[in-house]
Amino acid sequence: MAFSKRLVLAMIFTVFVIAKPSEAALNAHYYDRSCPAAEKVILETVKKAILHDPKVHARLLRMFFHDCFIRGCDASILLDSTKSNQAEKDGPPNISVRSFYVIDNAKTKLEKVCPRTVSCADVIAIAARDVVTLSGGPYWSVLKGRKDGRMSRANETINLPGPTFNVSQLIQSFAARGLSVKDMVTLSGGHTIGFSHCSSFEARLHNFSKFHDIDPSMNFAFAQSLKKKCPISNNRGKNAGTFLDSTTSVFDNDYYKQILSRKGVFGSDQALLGDYRTRWIVETYARDQKAFFREFATSMVKLGNFGVKETGEVRVNPRFVN
Repeated sequence: MAFSKRLVLAMIFTVFVIAKPSEAALNAHYYDRSCPAAEKVILETVKKAILHDPKVHARLLRMFFHDCFIRGCDASILLDSTKSNQAEKDGPPNISVRSFYVIDNAKTKLEKVCPRTVSCADVIAIAARDVVTLSGGPYWSVLKGRKDGRMSRANETINLPGPTFNVSQLIQSFAARGLSVKDMVTLSGGHTIGFSHCSSFEARLHNFSKFHDIDPSMNFAFAQSLKKKCPISNNRGKNAGTFLDSTTSVFDNDYYKQILSRKGVFGSDQALLGDYRTRWIVETYARDQKAFFREFATSMVKLGNFGVKETGEVRVNPRFVN
């Protein structure tokens, strides 16, 4: 009996040790008691912003991607530059993110309702989900409990996947964040509500190579239309550029249909059609929007779990460390 009792106690202890780490993991109900109004406050703030700025959809979604890709989802993208440090938000790849005021506004409201409780990182993650859903895309339960980082460096934005990447480079970049080839193609579908400045794709339109002025993988008529939007003499204005698919403010599978028609704006978008590892996924999503929505929600949760901080601070002001 004594042996059996010790064995049972050992088993209980073992289960406790195994289960303990999961208690600190992200949780969909993290703020149910400490700030039950959190998601409602963020949703209403996002809705209001969308009414005044149609580019908020794309900017908030890109904000989430870029934040999670650098240091994990820790809101480092929100920190302002200082005299001694240039922050991520001022790195070249983040020129088209902007709309930081939406997170500022949501955080200001949250600090009044439940001070020092909801992290900026969680606000970004919830806002990204909300812009997708409000644009007609899928809904998913955002796992919460992240803490905010205290460091942000512009030079680290070089680690973001670039618009000129080939498929192998894309796969490698996403794999470093624990994401599969399918996750990569799926998350690229976020471009369905994206906007790009001319600088990200103009190399495909002029003097592309020794033999081609225009990237031969691009639909010729489509390339001509982009040339008009991005003339060599004047393409540096903040509105100089194009949306990344034809249904500009609707989250749908049109992005994949555009790729099949050779109308991917970025070289990295169009490259997905030319590689056997990714072509079948593009074709699947182009014909099955439900499959795309289902996988997008799953991949967003996976990205949102990468490298998160579960200990640390909850910033009062998104732009500065406490």
